[in-house]
Amino acid sequence: MISTFRLAAEGGRGAEESAAVTAAVMRAVKEGAIDPTRTRTVGDWVQYRQNFREPIALRPISVPDASAGTEIAFDLRRAKPEDLDATLARALEGADRDDAVYLEEWTRASKSAIWQFNLMYWSDLALWEEVTGKDYAQALPGGESAATNTGAARSVIEELFRIWDGLVERHALPDQLTVLELGVGNGDQAKVWLDEFVKLDKELGRDYYRRLHYLMGDYSSLVLDLARANTTEHHSRVSTLVLDAARPLETLRFLESKVFFVFISNVYDNLPTDELAVIDDRLYQIEMRAYIPHDQAARIAAGLNAKPEQILDLTSRLLRLGPRLLAESAPNLFANALAATAFWQEVWAAVRIAERYTPLGPLDDYEICAGITGEVLEPLTYGHGDVRFHVSNGAVASFIDTLPLLHPLGLFVCHDLFVTDLEQFQTGFRGPGKYDGSVVNWVNGPIMKTSASRRGFAVEFSPFAHGSKSPISTATARARD
Repeated sequence: MISTFRLAAEGGRGAEESAAVTAAVMRAVKEGAIDPTRTRTVGDWVQYRQNFREPIALRPISVPDASAGTEIAFDLRRAKPEDLDATLARALEGADRDDAVYLEEWTRASKSAIWQFNLMYWSDLALWEEVTGKDYAQALPGGESAATNTGAARSVIEELFRIWDGLVERHALPDQLTVLELGVGNGDQAKVWLDEFVKLDKELGRDYYRRLHYLMGDYSSLVLDLARANTTEHHSRVSTLVLDAARPLETLRFLESKVFFVFISNVYDNLPTDELAVIDDRLYQIEMRAYIPHDQAARIAAGLNAKPEQILDLTSRLLRLGPRLLAESAPNLFANALAATAFWQEVWAAVRIAERYTPLGPLDDYEICAGITGEVLEPLTYGHGDVRFHVSNGAVASFIDTLPLLHPLGLFVCHDLFVTDLEQFQTGFRGPGKYDGSVVNWVNGPIMKTSASRRGFAVEFSPFAHGSKSPISTATARARD
C-alpha cells in the first residue's frame, strides 16, 4: 500500500497527524476493512479553512483491464487522532451509500458546478457583500491583493518609462500608450497604479500620462462600474470594456500588437481547471461531482421551512437564474434577493466534492484549451513519480489569447499563486479551496511557460518582491529577442 503525505508549507504541521492516520489505516487493514493491495492513502494539510473536502474521502480508481482500486484521502488539519478510527470506519461503511444531494453528474473538474457558483459570485458580488457586510478583498490572505502594493506598481511603471524613453530617442513612440488590466476587481489596483504613474511622470518630467490609455476589462459590468467609480480622478485616461478573461482577443483584436503593458492579478487562480494525476505510470483525469451532505441539506431546508428534497431544485434554479430571479420565482421562500443570497451562502458553505480517477487516454486527444492539446504535458508529467496536478485550462487559455495583444516591446506581468515546478504539487495542497464565495487553485506555471515558448515568448517566475511572506509569485512574459 502506497501512502503519501503533504504537510503544511510552513512549520511542517501535519507530521503528528500523519503518524496517527498511518496507525489508524494499519488497524483497519489488520481488521480486514481495507485491502492493502488495492488501496492507496493520501494525507493533505488543507490550509483553506473553507474548502470542498470531507475529513476522510474515498476516491475510486479505474484501472484498465484490472480490478479497480481506491484512494483514501485524509484532511490532516481535521484529522483528530482520538476520532480517526471511528471516522475512518464510517467512511468505509458509507462507501456505497447514496446519502447526499448531488448537484451534477460526474464531469471533468473544469466543468463542475463549483465554477457556476464562482461565476455567480463575481456577477452578483454586490449582493454577497451586502449580506456579509464586508468586501471580497477582506477574504484574501492578509486582507489585500498583491496588486495594490505601491512598490510593485512603481517598479513596473519605471520599466515602462525606460521602454518609452528608448522609443522617444528613436522617434518611434506612438501617440497612444495603451495599458490593459484584466480582471479589475473593485478598481483598487487600477487606482494605485494610476496614482503612482502620475507621481512618477511628474518626478521625471515626462509627459506620458497625457498619452496614456488605461483599459480595464472584466466580464462583469457591475464590477466595471465599481472600478470606474474608484478611478474617477483618472476618468479622462480610463476606459472600461466587458470581456471574457479567458478569450480577451475576441474583444480586443483591434489592439493586437499595440498594448505596452498587460497587468493581471489574482485572476488565473480563479479560472476553471481540470486536474490530472499520474498513478503507477498511468495518466488519469480526476472527475468531480459536487454535492451537499444530507444533514446539511436538511438543516438548510429547515431554515426555509422547506423539505430537504427541495434543496436540489432550489440550488439548480439559483445557478441558472441567480439570486434576484430566484427570489422572484419563489416568493414564498425568499422575501427578497438578500434572502436568496443568504440561501446561496449557506449552500456554498455546505458544498463538497466527490472525486474519482478515470484513465485519460492519449495526450493528443486531450484538449487543454483551443489550440493546445495535452501533448505539451508529456515532458512535464513523467519523471516525477505519482503526482496530482492542475492543468489550469482557463489560465492557459487566457494567457495564450493575451500574448498577441502585446507590442513587440510590451510587457506582461501577473501576480498570482503559481506553482513554478511540478514538484511543488508533491509538497503541499494546491486547491481547490474557497475564498469567500469563489474558488481558488494554484496555477500550473510550467504549462504556461511551455505553451508560451512555442509561440515565441519567454516567461519568468519570481517571488513577489514586495511582500516576503506572501505566497504570491510574479510571472513576467515578453517576446523573445
